Amino acid sequence: MSTNVVVVGVQWGDEGKGKVVDALAEHFDIVARYQGGANAGHTVLVGTKKYVLQLLPTGIVRPDKTAVIGNGVVVDPEALRQEIRRLEEAGTSVDRRLKVSDRAHLILPYHRAHELAAESARGAGKIGTTAKGIGPAYEDKAGRRGLRACDLSDPAKFREKCMAIVEEKNRIDAALFGAPPLNARELADQYLQVAEGILPYLADVSVYLNAEMDRGKRVLFEGAQGTLLDLDHGTYPFVTSSSSAAGGACAGTGVGPTRINSVIGVSKAYATRVGSGPFPTEALGEEGEKIRERGGEYGAVTGRPRRCGWFDVPVARYGVRINHLDAIIITKLDILDPLAEIPVGVEYEYKGKRFKDFPPEIESLELMKVHYRTVPGWQKHTYGARELSQLPPCAQDYLKFLADQVGVKVAMVSTGPEREQSVWLDKSVICP
Repeated sequence: MSTNVVVVGVQWGDEGKGKVVDALAEHFDIVARYQGGANAGHTVLVGTKKYVLQLLPTGIVRPDKTAVIGNGVVVDPEALRQEIRRLEEAGTSVDRRLKVSDRAHLILPYHRAHELAAESARGAGKIGTTAKGIGPAYEDKAGRRGLRACDLSDPAKFREKCMAIVEEKNRIDAALFGAPPLNARELADQYLQVAEGILPYLADVSVYLNAEMDRGKRVLFEGAQGTLLDLDHGTYPFVTSSSSAAGGACAGTGVGPTRINSVIGVSKAYATRVGSGPFPTEALGEEGEKIRERGGEYGAVTGRPRRCGWFDVPVARYGVRINHLDAIIITKLDILDPLAEIPVGVEYEYKGKRFKDFPPEIESLELMKVHYRTVPGWQKHTYGARELSQLPPCAQDYLKFLADQVGVKVAMVSTGPEREQSVWLDKSVICP
């Protein structure tokens, strides 16, 4: 029986967490986002309405839920204001249902300008960022020179701090990249205007979440990206700049680890990743193209085509260990429907040595030979299935094979983008 649950990506993100969190949110009172920024696109389909959320937690689309943006998230005030406006124009009010941590660090234009210049200067060594200023904002946070949401409450102090930082950034970017300077005063004034639209949502979310838990309210913690993009545990340096693994939920919201009752991982029935970096089970050529087209594997925010490949057992097993998963949810099973045979990467080999675990060195990982096990496909439609009996026997066998290989049960299978297009195998992981 679980009261407070973390939902985390098992792979490199884009696993369909938006749909999963939206489906699970029915059983919770609060949905709290704990890390990342506006580069994370969660797509939610409610009837004929499609929501693409970047900063707002997925629970915001349910009118009876409270959505929380934790202190571990880096917040672009303008992006947040625009997202709130788009949601309200679509008929979903966020009034009194959104709380933004007053300790969350801010993304400002100089972060975006710096990231764009730095990424361009890397040439062939690009990391593949979205140039939304996420990394530089986290750099400033770690360097103890960041501006936080609470700073917006004092215009004079904010203007003073902001102008000093912009002048410093101008000198750095001019020296390193020959970038043109930003107008410090105009930028500070612009964002003080923007702040008027988000100040009403600022709160001490640690106080709020702990008080609500004490009252018996249930919290669903939502991460962005996936475990393999975690700053500490991912495929460094091709990672994000925050703790996207389940452990980030505590630091990113101000909730103690003993208040988390369960962690559920989300993984596609195959594998994808965006941007540069190692991807051992990548399917190159026609195979990868077919998965991409069938799965609509393009970024919800950027539109970038995702690299596609086969389910990677060492990656998933690594995600199970790092997050101590209680169960996994498999998404996009229907994308594999046409296949007569499905390869699954079960083991790595490097210089004649077999590896069942995930190595830390990028250089080794890029040269890994993958050993596959081929399992029978089902070649029948699973799209929209809602009962286990509607899944062909070979599809059920595939799910059992994945569960046996990674070492945790499959709790749910997503068979389409809508809330109801899911098959529950074990609901006890989220229902008291």
